[in-house]
Amino acid sequence: MKNKIIEGFSKLTKEEKINWLTQQYGQGSNELKNILKQYWNQKSELQKIHDEFTENTISNFYIPYGIAPNFLINNEIYAIPMATEESSVVAAAAKSAKFWLNKGGFKTKLLGNIKLGHVHFIYKGNKAKLQQWFQCQLKEELIKESIDITKNMRIRGGGITDIELVDKTEELESYFQIKGSFNTQDSMGANFINSCLEQFSITFKEEFHKSNIFNEEEKENFQIIMSILSNYTPDCIARAEVKCKIEDLKDDSGISPKEFAWKFKQAVKIAEVEPYRAATHNKGIMNGVDSVVIATGNDFRAVEACAHTYASHKGKYTSLTHCEIKNDEFNFWIDLPISLGIVGGLTKLHPLVIASLQILNNPSAEKLMQIVAVAGLAQNFAAIRSLITTGIQKGHMKMHLINIVNQLGATEKEKQYIVNIFKDKTISHHLVSSELEKLRNTPK
Repeated sequence: MKNKIIEGFSKLTKEEKINWLTQQYGQGSNELKNILKQYWNQKSELQKIHDEFTENTISNFYIPYGIAPNFLINNEIYAIPMATEESSVVAAAAKSAKFWLNKGGFKTKLLGNIKLGHVHFIYKGNKAKLQQWFQCQLKEELIKESIDITKNMRIRGGGITDIELVDKTEELESYFQIKGSFNTQDSMGANFINSCLEQFSITFKEEFHKSNIFNEEEKENFQIIMSILSNYTPDCIARAEVKCKIEDLKDDSGISPKEFAWKFKQAVKIAEVEPYRAATHNKGIMNGVDSVVIATGNDFRAVEACAHTYASHKGKYTSLTHCEIKNDEFNFWIDLPISLGIVGGLTKLHPLVIASLQILNNPSAEKLMQIVAVAGLAQNFAAIRSLITTGIQKGHMKMHLINIVNQLGATEKEKQYIVNIFKDKTISHHLVSSELEKLRNTPK
């Protein structure tokens, strides 16, 4: 056990890290080493860029990178890049794009672009006095002392949009916040927001302690706990929607347009009232969202955290999408809280991220947010369409079948045979394995 504990691992070269890992966790064989090295990029300068994206890098982990074409968004045609290992995500998105192509396509708009951050602090004094001091003196000082940090962002049209004092003492004793609102233009803005908040903390602390408004006891009990942006952005929302006459909802499953619309709406309503369904419903939405977020070099963990928090903002976890039938018209939409950037991070470093943004016609951050909302809505439409007609497994398992036969080491000829056998059959690993074994044992 002690042999597996190592000091100074980060200081080893990549080769030394792999040699140690192979010796301690790979039973000393070269198999692990060969697997890790086969994913290195052949261009050393490109591999060096990838090595420096994170720490202790020893290899690259590939995720399939696909394209969902034919998306009509605000009267423009897009091909959307999607990075995902999930079976059927790209195919489902492309199917939705095709379905809506001759029905007006997807319409989008931005409902807000404000991002938030907080200085969290403890104050055990008179609330009214703190509020008055904040409004009359501190707020202006916070903006003034951040002027150098915000200069370039203000030139681009962004910056600090508001600063508020928030009383949270009913939820936690003596707990207050300074809440900053920011417009970060084409950057996701994490570094900018955190820099502003840390300056707020410095200014706040200095001004509080030198103020003659607060007594010594109040100053002794004053404590800034932390300063950090929030990944929850309820005022930074992209809307995507589709709309058509019910009679245009013709589906090749044989279900009538009227029944399709009714069942579809009921499926969405179930996700609105039932958290067990909403979790899976929203997970499907995020299949589409995350794949575009990853392909464009953005932070899918932040996007996930924000979306699920927003799904709970009324006190109960619910659907991110909504459906309405009115005057014989079908309307399906998503309001997606999301913060993305097209500058900073990997956007100018990762070749595939650069390619993704080029494929999307180099959108602004706000336009990218709307495209991502479309991907989420398309994914959800495809999932619900399958659920209320043929069932989800038919399409999903067809894609999964390829994974199964690959795991079983099937040749191209064997793959074609197995795909044909399971064209109209239930698919499982056991049944596929049995059929493949029969084929291999058949006398030639």
